[in-house]
Amino acid sequence: MGHPDFRVAGRIFATLGYPRSGWGMVKLTPEQQELFVRAQPAAFVPVKGAWGRAGGTSVRLRAARKGPVREALLIAWRNRAPKRLVGQVKLS
Repeated sequence: MGHPDFRVAGRIFATLGYPRSGWGMVKLTPEQQELFVRAQPAAFVPVKGAWGRAGGTSVRLRAARKGPVREALLIAWRNRAPKRLVGQVKLS
């Protein structure tokens, strides 16, 4: 696809440069996505189409604050990581 991605156990949980430069994407659940979009609509928007309905969430990096982006990345990592790994890693 030509843009960096971030993986845990071979599964993508976030990308940079998608859909274009200045954007990122995190894989959330639809419920998690709704919370982020409602809290910061200038920074978090659903990805278009089926991926967005499944929780794929675009992040407008210039509008996003560090704390919420960090939280979204940690949640996306937990969503995609094997349960045994989640239990072994302390994230705060």
